[in-house]
Amino acid sequence: MSKQLLIYDKAVPVSPKQHLNTSVKFGADYSFARDVNSVPLMSVEFEFCLGEYAIVFAGETGTIMPVAMLGVRDHENLYVGASGEWLGKYIPAFLRRYPFVFSSSDDGKTFTLCVDDDYSGVNTEGRGERLFDSAGERTQYLQNVLNFLQAYQVQFQATRKFIQTLEDLQLFDPMEAQFTLRSGQQMKLGGFKVINRDRLRQLDGEKLADIARSGGLDLIYAHLHSLRNFTPIAERMAQAALPLALPNGSTSEALESAPV
Repeated sequence: MSKQLLIYDKAVPVSPKQHLNTSVKFGADYSFARDVNSVPLMSVEFEFCLGEYAIVFAGETGTIMPVAMLGVRDHENLYVGASGEWLGKYIPAFLRRYPFVFSSSDDGKTFTLCVDDDYSGVNTEGRGERLFDSAGERTQYLQNVLNFLQAYQVQFQATRKFIQTLEDLQLFDPMEAQFTLRSGQQMKLGGFKVINRDRLRQLDGEKLADIARSGGLDLIYAHLHSLRNFTPIAERMAQAALPLALPNGSTSEALESAPV
């Protein structure tokens, strides 16, 4: 079965009728994310990801979103250990909300809480936290899940507004990063976008001031500074990597959770 939203196998609506006796046991096993080399980020997460992930942008006009790079090859996540443990300091909210997710109607005004019924931690043996009490009412655990996903949705809208500003200013450029490993093997990573520094510098003062007042300028520079993290990511794969040529002619040297 193909994955839904990168990591979900069987996302179904949560309801007392179907999940009255269902519990969810979620530990520190992130094996469900082992095959994804990037995950969406909310703009509020940039400052928490800046030190260890490369933050780039993915998607087409109108659907572009920030993503954290987790690997340099398809179906490769270098931040999931052999036992499923997360090897980074910060875990993106996209992964922390698993196995839950909101589905929405076409107009985006109605949201339904869903759970991945194929997740190994979803059970009827009482392991972990129950979703409903014996009377079919939400437990505090389920209410906390709803609160988290509602906050996530608010941050999603804020992120889309930030991205729309970047699109309107035509600041995105296609990205291609080239790796030369110590073995001599050459690799390319593309399909993503970065902000063009030159076009950013050429914006008039009023537009720059508007971006700065909204906090967008901080996010832009967090993204640009994070690009140097491509080399440490390559080093995770190959133990040692030579300097990486980054977009716009620059060269890199091996140089608690966001409130979502």
